[in-house]
Amino acid sequence: MNKTETLSRKLEQARLGGGQDRIDKQHAKGKLTARERVHLLLDPGSFEEVGALVIHRTTDFNMERQVFYGDGVITGYGTVEGRLVYVFAQDFTVFGGSLSETHAEKICKIMDMAVKTGAPLIGLNDSGGARIQEGVRSLGGYADIFYRNVQASGVIPQLSAIMGPCAGGAVYSPAMTDFTIMVENTSYMFVTGPNVVKTVTNEEVSSEDLGGASAHSTKSGVTHLTAANDVLCLQQLRRLLSYLPQNCEETPAAFPYELGTEIREQLNDLVPENPNQPYDMREVIKGIIDEDSFLEIHERYADNIVVGFARLAGRSIGIVANQPYSLAGVLDVESSKKAARFTRTCDCFNVPLLVLVDVPGFLPGTDQEWSGIITNGAKLLYALSEATVPRVTVITRKAYGGAYDVMNSKHIGADFNFAWPGAEIAVMGAKGASEIIFRKEIGAAQDQAAKLAEKEAEYAETFANPYRAAQRGFIDEVIYPQETRRKLIRAFATLENKVATRPKRKHGNIPL
Repeated sequence: MNKTETLSRKLEQARLGGGQDRIDKQHAKGKLTARERVHLLLDPGSFEEVGALVIHRTTDFNMERQVFYGDGVITGYGTVEGRLVYVFAQDFTVFGGSLSETHAEKICKIMDMAVKTGAPLIGLNDSGGARIQEGVRSLGGYADIFYRNVQASGVIPQLSAIMGPCAGGAVYSPAMTDFTIMVENTSYMFVTGPNVVKTVTNEEVSSEDLGGASAHSTKSGVTHLTAANDVLCLQQLRRLLSYLPQNCEETPAAFPYELGTEIREQLNDLVPENPNQPYDMREVIKGIIDEDSFLEIHERYADNIVVGFARLAGRSIGIVANQPYSLAGVLDVESSKKAARFTRTCDCFNVPLLVLVDVPGFLPGTDQEWSGIITNGAKLLYALSEATVPRVTVITRKAYGGAYDVMNSKHIGADFNFAWPGAEIAVMGAKGASEIIFRKEIGAAQDQAAKLAEKEAEYAETFANPYRAAQRGFIDEVIYPQETRRKLIRAFATLENKVATRPKRKHGNIPL
């Protein structure tokens, strides 16, 4: 056999991973192979593999007899819509995708290359965890990856797809990346599996209930997006990447767009006259952004706040919006953490922020106080105060109490603050405020209900409108709802070259 034939044979072995029978079993579960995933993710013909002939080095437990080229992970680079990206895809047909010393070295190599060249990193995770035959060497490999995740954080976008089992140490690298997508029914993430849980706590739980896509998209918030299958997951990765720049030194690419009148009449009728009647803030978002451009993040987690990417006149923006349909749009522990994390991600990668406000305050109760609503609410306040990207706020209805301050008010550095004519900006609602301010007058009245109603109307006339705030310059302009899109396009255009400087320091100390 000549050298060319030897190379061809080795490359064919690398392509097959653990063998055709294991590939067939993977297909039977509705999963693609690691190599198929890479080629579907990247532009056709663009993938260049790195480290295809790497093999493990261990000789313990007769491991020298089990050698697979590539050692369970495919690494390399290619393009997505013509943009350079680096990618690794773990191969579950080789030792269950478990991480060895050389497996980790391959991943670390492309992570280093991604940072050096300023290109996004995409990880397709499908691993049973550390390769136990290698002991501490595999654990050290995980730590090498974790360290690089942290060094790359905020420098390049890091995207993780969970496309199979992801257990033990394997979960921490995705957790430190910017976005995580899980495939429904075939993927799960947990630090300790069902058997360990049963042994320690006597709880009976399945892998799906413990760490499946549904659990992590609704209960824990660990995953940002879910997909029904591998193909849709890879499509979501491509779409998500389109809203992000190559690195922290660049801005997201602008899509072609021709300006028109940009008046949206449908926005005039979205907010009900009854201040206690809910409406869907997603309809407001839909009326403001470019058609079909909204990509919601954490859609099923903490749904009293809506966050996601969209385009406005072809340019990428991040949106944080209270959702009156859920808990009246109040801020609580989960929604504050969700919005703070998204805010910081946008700020890392130069994505301007639009904040839509309809918030009656923070959720009261012992559960919230004991769960740390003070420090968790402070996370959102800190994140917005720290952000240097262009920031624009629109108050659609209520902005009460401390939540008014937190939701990107002018006082914490917002660039433009608009309000619709029906907006109410006050310490609290008219009823609660009247009961406190006019307590003696109401108590002395023969008809206390009528007196309370009278005082409510008086308070509302005085404070429950945007004009007092506008007189003080806290609101830049009171605008008609139909003009919101046009105003926002112009506001963000003026802020395109915004430069904000921070005090010299090592880093801030966000209230974790």
